[in-house]
Amino acid sequence: MSKKKILIISDHALLSSGVGVQTRYLVEGLLKKNDMTFIQLGAAKKHSNYNTVKVCDDFFIKPINGFGNKNLLRSVLLNEKPDALIIFTDPRFFTWLFEIEDEIRQVCPILWWHVWDNEPVPKFNNWMYESTNAINCHSYLTYKMCSQNFKDKTSFIPHALPDNLFFRLPKHVMQKEKERILGKERANHFVCLWANRNCDRKRPGDVLYSWRMFLDLLSEEEKQKVTLLMHTNPTDPVGQNLFEIGDMLNLLDTVCFSTENVDTSLINVLHNIADVTLNISYNEGFGLTTLESMQVGTPIIAAMTGGLYRQVIDYRDNSQNGIGLEIDIRTLSGTQDIPYIFKDLVDCSKAGRAIKQIFDMSEEEMLKLSHKVEMYAKHAFSYQKTIDDWHDSILKCIKEFNEEKNKSDMEIQCL
Repeated sequence: MSKKKILIISDHALLSSGVGVQTRYLVEGLLKKNDMTFIQLGAAKKHSNYNTVKVCDDFFIKPINGFGNKNLLRSVLLNEKPDALIIFTDPRFFTWLFEIEDEIRQVCPILWWHVWDNEPVPKFNNWMYESTNAINCHSYLTYKMCSQNFKDKTSFIPHALPDNLFFRLPKHVMQKEKERILGKERANHFVCLWANRNCDRKRPGDVLYSWRMFLDLLSEEEKQKVTLLMHTNPTDPVGQNLFEIGDMLNLLDTVCFSTENVDTSLINVLHNIADVTLNISYNEGFGLTTLESMQVGTPIIAAMTGGLYRQVIDYRDNSQNGIGLEIDIRTLSGTQDIPYIFKDLVDCSKAGRAIKQIFDMSEEEMLKLSHKVEMYAKHAFSYQKTIDDWHDSILKCIKEFNEEKNKSDMEIQCL
């Protein structure tokens, strides 16, 4: 039987963006099924080289500016005749595509790996949802919202990470790496990790403010034994000057900045040397950083919003994989393109107290929580299950599309 040809439009799968990385993991997993080939229109603002990349015999990437346009897609559909089209990113980048969905769906079905950061249900997206054959949501909140009006074609298929990327290191290796990265003077420190883009949505200034409030709960001796490790660019043009904020809050002596772009193996080390990972973003569609930490057994402190909710709260029994922070203030914001969406804000003093609660745990309590977190990540965000569910979804869409097409062709012949 010939392999199904799948066209994907998303961030270039060999780039380091979250969407690009997830695209690569998805394709790598599906290739092992050995019944599909993939062509990607690899999006980005600008590439240094626009030559088609052959990743392997069944995976080719054509770099493009932006996310493409109508004429480019029409050309690819005509020449490649794919069995299915998968799109993966913010819907605002695909309005042009949905405008020609009738043309696309004469050739193949459209599957969308979709996330929407927060409530209310985005009714203004309905015209796009109606233009797809499958809406595969990578956060449970998105699944619940889309299911309200599009139950028959909406599925929950979460982000997942291959098991060999983020994993628990042996204790002696972790301790050696901690000393190497933080220095001998911090080798036995309690470490709180924050690894995100320095931008408004991630609330980096409030992370420092929360850390200040945590420090104020400690004795003078305890203050000498804690470190906030921030993996980010402290002077990112789209963010805040974290050096100045840290100086104003008089806490820079307790903060370490990791500013270099590093490979996955080093990110795995950062998660291993942390005692807890913090995320208080006011919108978070999924939250890959917290899942990475959970896979190595590091508990999380997270705002109970968006995709973070199902990570920090165990859906089976409502127990916590660290500390879930209830939302204190919910504001309704929006733009002309996105008319309404909630911002969920957690009070910094609450975040500070949560860090203190983890800090005060005994070694036995931490070991028990660490084991729970690791096992939950393996259960709720299984990489193999994500691949299997995507594989089933693609084949189901292709089968239903071809059956409907054959039915229509027969009706035309009868006429």
